[in-house]
Amino acid sequence: MAAKKSSTPNRSFKVADQIQRDLTELIRELKDPRIGMVTLQAVEVTPDYAHAKVFFSVLVGDADGTQEALNQAAGFLRNGLFKRLHIHTVPTLHFVYDRTPERAADMNALIARAVASRSKDDDER
Repeated sequence: MAAKKSSTPNRSFKVADQIQRDLTELIRELKDPRIGMVTLQAVEVTPDYAHAKVFFSVLVGDADGTQEALNQAAGFLRNGLFKRLHIHTVPTLHFVYDRTPERAADMNALIARAVASRSKDDDER
């Protein structure tokens, strides 16, 4: 007997994408001064839609303070998602600071230094 296939194979990706878009709007409505300019990088939803990891970066402000404020506002944000999403289970939100932009900037700086060092060595020859 063949295994039952889901009617929408990428449903979890679609749900995660919709959560990211809706959370972006909901976070803008928050009045907490600890939350600066936040960019949501990605959302990962568990297969049962019970939990969602929301990866964010901060353009301006303290990352730890922003993470604490977002996790404290998670219930409010989940309630806002409940009103917007039309799914049976709205996931519990867990905010995680994404250090990828910082790492990318560090790598770019290292590459720039290596290129400058190499061109300096070539000029001396």
